[in-house]
Amino acid sequence: MHLLDIRNLTIELNTPQGWVVAVDKFSLTLQEGEIHGLVGESGSGKSLLTQAIMGITDKRTRLKADRLNWRGEDLMSLPVKQRRALMGREIAMIFQDPASCLDPSKRIGSQLLEAMPVPKGTFFWQRNKVRREHAIRLLHRVGAKDHRHVMRSFPWELSEGLAQKVMIAMAIAHRPKLLIADEPTTGLETATAAQIFRLLSKLNQTKNVAILLISHDLNSVARWSHKLSVLYCGQLMESGKVKSLITKPKHPYTKALLYSTPSANMSLLPKSPLDTLEGMIPPLAHLPIGCRLGPRCPYARKECVVQPRIATKNGHAYRCHFPLKEISE
Repeated sequence: MHLLDIRNLTIELNTPQGWVVAVDKFSLTLQEGEIHGLVGESGSGKSLLTQAIMGITDKRTRLKADRLNWRGEDLMSLPVKQRRALMGREIAMIFQDPASCLDPSKRIGSQLLEAMPVPKGTFFWQRNKVRREHAIRLLHRVGAKDHRHVMRSFPWELSEGLAQKVMIAMAIAHRPKLLIADEPTTGLETATAAQIFRLLSKLNQTKNVAILLISHDLNSVARWSHKLSVLYCGQLMESGKVKSLITKPKHPYTKALLYSTPSANMSLLPKSPLDTLEGMIPPLAHLPIGCRLGPRCPYARKECVVQPRIATKNGHAYRCHFPLKEISE
């Protein structure tokens, strides 16, 4: 049984131009103890997917899905109260801006204590002590060694890296089976970002926590993930195991993401432009006909005015009329 099973999930948003499709028939399966990377440009629908899984969408959002199951249980049919209890107990989320998720008027210690569970059978006069001890253990586990300084500080007194560690400590307090990390290293220095990735990988290896790792940087996510899914304009472009997707990408968009960083273009001369796609991601209300990458794709042909279907070969899925292997041949 899959831990998380999503089949043909469609997310529509109510805009001044009417209802528009932000995510179109997205599918994903996540096994226990797996790290799955979800990659795409800003506006691809990554954060909307996490909100749909967590059940924190508003009235301006409409969901349709053949299947949105958590351990065989249909999330869309669960009552709100049961779903909230499930999210707090088995699924946790790390947001991309920890400073905005922490209350600036409260010290970190009081916010941590609120998030800590109390074991059954604990006497009421021992609850604060048990919570505090648990919070200190978690801070040490995530690499915040000076717990006294952290707990007596306000959120705005902490560095972004330390605030992110506090968020991770809160997220793992209830020992979730799935941790959703939405752009956990945005705005962080390279060394701090690498430390956060190592911390998440350690949680996966030691506690068997499944992680849905969301980012716009394919190369960084690929180092820590077992599988990857690439999104563009709300559609799944390519999905598969990391080694297969990195060494033999089928979709031009995946190739563009791979070669859009300096580390992937070490042979370039100084000040040379990177290998990137021309143009910008189109607005949802004015999507191109056929393949959504068509106007930006260097390999586009007249057949691309027909929307391609997802093809699967040896567990490697891609949405392209002319996959890269065929072009090179």
